[in-house]
Amino acid sequence: MTIGRRSLAEAYPVLGLRIVAGPIELAGMDDDTLIALADLAAEGIHGDDEMPFQQPWTRTPAERFHLHYLQHHWGVRSRFAPGAWDLDLAVRYEGELVGTQGVSTRDFLATRTGETGSWLGRRFQGRGIGTLMRQALCAFLFDHLDFEQITSSAFDDNPASNQVSQKVGYRLNGVQRVPRNETWVSSNEYLLTPDALVRGPQLTVTGAEPVRKLIGLE
Repeated sequence: MTIGRRSLAEAYPVLGLRIVAGPIELAGMDDDTLIALADLAAEGIHGDDEMPFQQPWTRTPAERFHLHYLQHHWGVRSRFAPGAWDLDLAVRYEGELVGTQGVSTRDFLATRTGETGSWLGRRFQGRGIGTLMRQALCAFLFDHLDFEQITSSAFDDNPASNQVSQKVGYRLNGVQRVPRNETWVSSNEYLLTPDALVRGPQLTVTGAEPVRKLIGLE
């Protein structure tokens, strides 16, 4: 059987995905983008006395930070399969790289749900960018990937993340105790449905159909 030559984006269609919503662009991350994101994250995402992530990856020692960041995303690529996948996209605001926005799901073809997650470079926070990029991803998931609901979570002491979920239309769906720093913290659990989504700017999407095939929808 002759398969023929393919580009990287043809072999791994996430690299060819591009979502534009006003000043926001979400796009697949090649290696040059990954190392630029590692540089941005190393500049700082949160204060030294804060930890907004369940996995404290921002506390990786400086000498290993960039390598660990690359290894994580290379692992995401290598494990991508219809039964379990993470769609992590680089976020640009007015052309400048500002962070990432993604969704993680397991058994998607049965559940049609997944959990969003993101980070934003500290110098870009407080400008409404986090809301715009979440609106863009959620609209894409509902309109182009057949999601029926989307979840998110945020520690109770992370007001910015909680506010983004509320602005986008997520409803509080419970509170859990989550271990952190040898004790626990309250985690607010949120649920979003298509009818509740507070939409942002209209989407222009490139590369959705190959991604649909990759996750088993076509």
